[in-house]
Amino acid sequence: RAPLAPLAIPGPLYSIRVLRVGYNSPGPDGSSRADGSVTLICGGPLTVLVDTGGPWLRPRLPGLLATHGVSPSDVTHVVVTHGHSDHAGNLNLFPEAALLVGFDLSKGEGLYLPHGLAEGAPLVLHPGHLEVAPTPGHTRAHVSLVATGTEMGTVVVAGDVFEHGEDEEEWEALSEEPETQRRSRGLMVAMADVIVPGHGPPFRVVREWGKEEEEEG
Repeated sequence: RAPLAPLAIPGPLYSIRVLRVGYNSPGPDGSSRADGSVTLICGGPLTVLVDTGGPWLRPRLPGLLATHGVSPSDVTHVVVTHGHSDHAGNLNLFPEAALLVGFDLSKGEGLYLPHGLAEGAPLVLHPGHLEVAPTPGHTRAHVSLVATGTEMGTVVVAGDVFEHGEDEEEWEALSEEPETQRRSRGLMVAMADVIVPGHGPPFRVVREWGKEEEEEG
């Protein structure tokens, strides 16, 4: 008998690349200097950019994409988590992409498409791999991208649901609806292995295995 060929185990389809880590530095006069994280999801049939940074990033953004072999015309979908200028500042670099800004989904020259985000239903981009989840609170029409089966597990690109990995003392002051955002934060933590926040580096979610058993004991 001929020997069996080795079993091919497919690797992750999509890779997550944070092109620019967001930041938010408060000033003594109440001002702040901020820009949002910009994240590329690539490797599969879709090429997705989550948030575009502020308009001041425009001269640099094509170069950041090019470091991963991507041009603006290669981007099939742009997901802007919410409409603040430090996240939505460069949409016009991607006129050929499907554009989701909060709960507004458009394609081509002003064609707006129906979906169920405002009613709490996810928008599936690639079944089993990529979907957009409604995560209101920071703003009413806030969304996050959920990528499953990546090399890091389930990655949630969360916009300003999370400012950064240690934001517990500050996120409520920036929230339009803190109680709603608290629920969104809980949902994202429950599903994610890694979270990409809006204004800081990605962080891994650590679950306290056995906590319930300890409390029962």
